[in-house]
Amino acid sequence: MKSFLTADFGAGSLKMAEFETNESGGLRLKNFAIKPLGLEGSQEGGREKALLKALPEVLAEKGFKAGPVNICAPGFHVFSKFVKLPPVDSSKVTQIIQYEAQQNVPFPLSEVVWDYQILGTAPSGELEVLLVAIKSDIVEGLFKIAELSKLKLQICDASPAALCNAFRYNYGELEDCTLLLDIGAKTSNVLLFEKGKVFSRSISLGANTITQDFATEAKLKFDDAERIKIAEGFVSLGGAYEEPENPHQAAISKIARQFMTKLHIQVNQTLQFYRGQQGGSAPQRVFLSGGASIMPYTAQFFAEKLNVPVEYFNPFRNVQIDPAVDLEGLSRVAHSLGEVVGLGLRNLATCPVEMNLMPQSTLRWQAFNQKKPYLVATVACVVGVAFVVGLLFQKLADNKQKEQNDLDPQVQQLQNKVDQFDRAFQKLQATRKQADQIATWLNGRYYWADGLAALRGAMIAAEQDAQKKLSAQHPGIEVGIWVEQLQLPDAAATDPNAPPQPNVVPLMNPQYMRGGPGMGMPGMGMPRTGMPGGAPPPPATPDQTAANATATNDLTLVCRAISVSEEEDGRIADAVETALKSSAFFDPKTTALTGSISQDPTTSTFTFHVNLSLANPLKL
Repeated sequence: MKSFLTADFGAGSLKMAEFETNESGGLRLKNFAIKPLGLEGSQEGGREKALLKALPEVLAEKGFKAGPVNICAPGFHVFSKFVKLPPVDSSKVTQIIQYEAQQNVPFPLSEVVWDYQILGTAPSGELEVLLVAIKSDIVEGLFKIAELSKLKLQICDASPAALCNAFRYNYGELEDCTLLLDIGAKTSNVLLFEKGKVFSRSISLGANTITQDFATEAKLKFDDAERIKIAEGFVSLGGAYEEPENPHQAAISKIARQFMTKLHIQVNQTLQFYRGQQGGSAPQRVFLSGGASIMPYTAQFFAEKLNVPVEYFNPFRNVQIDPAVDLEGLSRVAHSLGEVVGLGLRNLATCPVEMNLMPQSTLRWQAFNQKKPYLVATVACVVGVAFVVGLLFQKLADNKQKEQNDLDPQVQQLQNKVDQFDRAFQKLQATRKQADQIATWLNGRYYWADGLAALRGAMIAAEQDAQKKLSAQHPGIEVGIWVEQLQLPDAAATDPNAPPQPNVVPLMNPQYMRGGPGMGMPGMGMPRTGMPGGAPPPPATPDQTAANATATNDLTLVCRAISVSEEEDGRIADAVETALKSSAFFDPKTTALTGSISQDPTTSTFTFHVNLSLANPLKL
């Protein structure tokens, strides 16, 4: 039959056992081992290192096979408490226990792993619940230690729960109150069993106290003091007796009695609480367990103090022992192996107390490890399928490459035709662009004639409007307005006192821009300066064309009018501005008077400037 391991990671020693299920469904012990951890086992800083060293050594020395293991956390790492819950509906029990855990566990629940066991119902109807908690990082550390030794952690139990299961399995026939006192290296457990009920309490007293006090007094190292304590120590029974000649024995016996006295006080307080608060009875017998309980005269000490029979707990009472097991060696340490037996029982039938303090992260990791073979097989299948598919695609690729090689000459011929078509199409696009430009020029050949006609109409309208308004106040007065100069943008931007520029068109004859007899066609008699004889301008270069495209949008008119008065002269200028803005040929937003009115007394006229913007300028 397949065997399994159990391990008690105690404060003073590492205890391991190998079990298997026998033919009757019970436990069979195949092997066991105890490895002292020294002082480091009870210290947080060195505990993990001590376990990492001891566990592989035990596995190698005893020949334990790596596999599944149930472990037990030491008592000083585990918080346990008995609580009573009011009789409620079963659906609300979990919520109430959750609340009790928040109130009683001395750490935030997010930092611990906790579990509970309903142990029974009190005569009053209250539920008796054992609440156990351990910090998550402690369990994760134990999981790490087990993983490094190639052990598969299945269950993390608490020492009181494991002892309870071991006791019930071996002494289930006892109905009256029985006390089990487990004396460990750093903590001690008190368990009371009575008629199917169980009560437990952890006491922060352990036998390491004896070793440390003796080491201090004798000025010895802890390991040397521990060795002497185990070899020569005993518990002094008190009263008149002859002190041993061995000074070590004399010192240890007194220190051990002081420790046992403190422990008895705590046990007595536990009994009083159990009888007063839990409604229990006085114990009829005491069982001793734990590594420190084997010190000589420990049983006599508690028999005297508690006044009840005291014997050592035998966790193998109902456990089959394999013939290969060293019975003599087992008999010397059997009392300290209660936890490993209780852990082994978790692999059999249902136990009285079943808890598992495994954090979710560890459980997820275990689930992943269990699925790992299937994942490996799946990956192998995927790789195999990918390889076959790759071969298939490689064959298809070879066929396609052959077809492509056959088609390349035909494609090249077609590509040459495409290149020829692209060149012809680009040439066509260039020709169309030139044709569009020529069409634009043809459509705009009357642009300036129309513009000058619009300007002439605006000037006539301004003159008539001003004549009408002034006639009422100044009868017989004649209003005259004409354009004296038409300045293109680059000329307008220069100094007005600068010499005339080629792009300034002088319109000195007022007949040109008035409705007089000499007006004729718009633009007649207005040759541009720099163009002798009115000859057409030379063809513009691309840069000149771009400059002209921007220069034809804004113009500046230098207008002259007959002066009436300063006030009326301003109104005449405003009339010109209003008339130009009313024309659809000019942009009303940017067409406006600029500068100030200049009076010319010699001619009784005045001049003013108008910034003229074309609504739709001609693009050249």
